[in-house]
Amino acid sequence: MPRARVRSGAPEPKAPDVEIAQLRDLDIAGLRERWRLVFRKKTPARLSRHLMFRVLAHRMQENVLGGLDPESERLLDRLSSNTHLDQKTSGTEQRPIILRLGTVLGREWNGRMYRITVVADGFSFDGTTYRSLSKVAFLITGTRWNGPKFFGLRNGAVEGSYQ
Repeated sequence: MPRARVRSGAPEPKAPDVEIAQLRDLDIAGLRERWRLVFRKKTPARLSRHLMFRVLAHRMQENVLGGLDPESERLLDRLSSNTHLDQKTSGTEQRPIILRLGTVLGREWNGRMYRITVVADGFSFDGTTYRSLSKVAFLITGTRWNGPKFFGLRNGAVEGSYQ
């Protein structure tokens, strides 16, 4: 005798491509409602429609096809725990930049080229020594700048006592 199949109140799962195609037709209110059903919480504030769609589509694919293997998850957790929260990087750890005595930093500002020399006590600019690149950047621009960023030292960490 064939067994009767008992259905729960939840709809039958569909193929991810069908569900994703249905997402494309939803407006932002519909995407927010779908978010509440999938994640069981409200949509984060100021989340764009495009990003909401992508996150929902990813979760739907993950539910059907599976997520990352445990080894990949451990690797990502290890990488994220090694980076500082205040770094704005793409996951790579930044190393301090070592500026040797005599190094000349150059920056063009408003059509004029400025050259700063690294000296034992800090940075030499226009015959005066300053302990901070930010002070030199302020003198050049008239506004507050992160000195290492202004001079193209992207990570902002200059090794030495004069930072």
